[in-house]
Amino acid sequence: MKNIFVAFDLEEKSKLLLSHAKQLAEKFGSKIWVVHIAAPNPDFVGFDIGPQYIRDTRADELRAEHRYLQEMAAGLEAEGIAAEALLIQGPTVEMILEEAQKLNADLIVAGLHDRGFLHKALFGDTVKQLLKKSKTPLLIVPVD
Repeated sequence: MKNIFVAFDLEEKSKLLLSHAKQLAEKFGSKIWVVHIAAPNPDFVGFDIGPQYIRDTRADELRAEHRYLQEMAAGLEAEGIAAEALLIQGPTVEMILEEAQKLNADLIVAGLHDRGFLHKALFGDTVKQLLKKSKTPLLIVPVD
């Protein structure tokens, strides 16, 4: 197992995913890819992009998220584990699967959150979709 893909959602309790990935990486000499899929920029047909301050705010948010991911990867590197951080925008499940394939991931580590009905109705159930669509083995970690 050379590449472990961690689908990291920036919540504090998701550091548990890194802990599990770290244990595996230590045993197999794997590289950990800490990846966060950010929501895509809204592109609505017939609408302008919006005021500059909105774009600037979103760019600042993305930079802060990327710095946080880099800190997670640097912490792993400090412990002797090869790690890189990536921030990608797009639809969550599709981007996880696409990026995992590009990185030749041998394992995808994802967190199972106890989300309510409304959240699942609006955003879908990421883990359920990954289980249906992934050709890469999955490690699903309950984080709640």
